Amino acid sequence: MRESLSELQQLVVNAATEKKASNIILLDLRNRTDLTDYFLICSGNSKVQVQAIADNILEKTSGTPYDAVAQEGYQQGNWVILDLGDMIVHIFLQEVRTHFDLERLWGDVPVIAAMSE
Repeated sequence: MRESLSELQQLVVNAATEKKASNIILLDLRNRTDLTDYFLICSGNSKVQVQAIADNILEKTSGTPYDAVAQEGYQQGNWVILDLGDMIVHIFLQEVRTHFDLERLWGDVPVIAAMSE
């Protein structure tokens, strides 16, 4: 499923794709939580790739209205969380993503976009 993406959504999807993120999924949380409007979830194959995906997203959003307000987990590189205000980005090592299974946890929210590689 794919609808027209907002500027922020497209910016983050493109930045993740540039660093070969896999299994990108964008969830619409607007009617479920006040925490954020969207989750973007993606995977990397190594800690270095997870960090590279995070770095690229941070670089592409820096100086824009979507500049990150917080980040967590970068040093460990297993699960990096970037808070971009309207969107929270979760970048996982694949085995960590499988373990926490956020897609199942939020399985009843609309999927805006899903891209696999």
